Amino acid sequence: MITATIVTIFILGYIAIAFEQSLKLNKAAPALITGVICWSIYILQSGSGEKVSEELLHHMGEIASILFFLLGAMTVVELIDSHNGFDIITEKISTTSKKNLLLFISFVTFLLSALLDNLTTAIVMSSLCSKLLPDKEDRLWFTGMIVIAANAGGAWSPLGDVTTTMLWIGGQVTALNIMKELILPSIGVCLFPALIIAFKLRGQKIDQLKLQSRTEKEKTEGKIVLFSGIGFLIFVPVFKTLTHLPPFMGMLLALGLMWVITTIIHKGKEAGIAQKYTVTKALQKVDTPSILFFLGILLAISALQSIGILKEIANGLNDNLQNDYLIGIALGLLSAVVDNVPLVAATQGMYDLNTYPTDHHFWEFIALTTGTGGSAIIIGSAAGVAVMGIERIKFMWYLKNISWLALIGFVAGIAVFLLQLQFA
Repeated sequence: MITATIVTIFILGYIAIAFEQSLKLNKAAPALITGVICWSIYILQSGSGEKVSEELLHHMGEIASILFFLLGAMTVVELIDSHNGFDIITEKISTTSKKNLLLFISFVTFLLSALLDNLTTAIVMSSLCSKLLPDKEDRLWFTGMIVIAANAGGAWSPLGDVTTTMLWIGGQVTALNIMKELILPSIGVCLFPALIIAFKLRGQKIDQLKLQSRTEKEKTEGKIVLFSGIGFLIFVPVFKTLTHLPPFMGMLLALGLMWVITTIIHKGKEAGIAQKYTVTKALQKVDTPSILFFLGILLAISALQSIGILKEIANGLNDNLQNDYLIGIALGLLSAVVDNVPLVAATQGMYDLNTYPTDHHFWEFIALTTGTGGSAIIIGSAAGVAVMGIERIKFMWYLKNISWLALIGFVAGIAVFLLQLQFA
């Protein structure tokens, strides 16, 4: 009974999020309400309030690490933007062809996602597109493609996506092998949607950018902040590898260092002028409702995880499908609705390394499908949620225009993986 009630609440909350435009209600509101009600029902029906509270606090630790990472990354990007740092990049882009620009953005996003991670990359590239494209409709198509490319790029790198990182840390995959086996399937996931959107944009041009006139000192400050910000973002996965601390710790270190650098740069300026470039001002610009929305969604999903529904789903797929690749496809599609982290954790718990040893094709396939399946729905991945907040993408717009492209990429990646197995 409790399971059915919580699942019903979750579905109703999801529907409210999907129709936020019709309801004229910010998506953060139903997400927060759904998360709190799910946990309230769980604790009232459990008979052990202390145990449930401990579970909630455990999940909140994981959720907070994602939110602080997101907050730090968005603030660093806002600092770069406030110093017109992205102008340094945009003035180097000479093409006026929307098609060529889309292919370039997709390529850079794919590669950068493997180096940084899909969440940070999506934030950086979406902010860059907001500078390059004055038209809102163009930005929606480009940022929709950024979600697909960021998730595809993250899937083949042990640092690019949290689920691939989980499998790497858990010993299910090794770094070099996962890169070698998933690079081509991941390219397939990204390439086909990019070509389709590029075909749609063929012959269209973008207006020549009108960059703000700046003094040489302002340009120098912009370069310092841009290169420092990008450098610190790249350092985050290195910091994680060296210290084994969670990624949000590296991101907080990056934010702290950026705070020091921007303070030094603007030291001695008038308070009113310097205030525009401070971290405090950047924090005010960060899309807080999107962070609260993410909090609500993750709370609701963690409630589903705590009552065991995600584990039951994974076991049900195993019992009914009885095929490694069908299970992987189903988990990938399911990751578009619920978080891929608990799904992968459930899979790791179901199958030990005796059943599927390290670098078995099953684990590689799980990394591919759960890493890229979330692109099918805008709130199916952290990258999607971040982009949704930056560009105010509507749930239904994405579902209508981008979801089918993401699914084509998903199928293409699976086809490439299976063909690769045949010729291995």
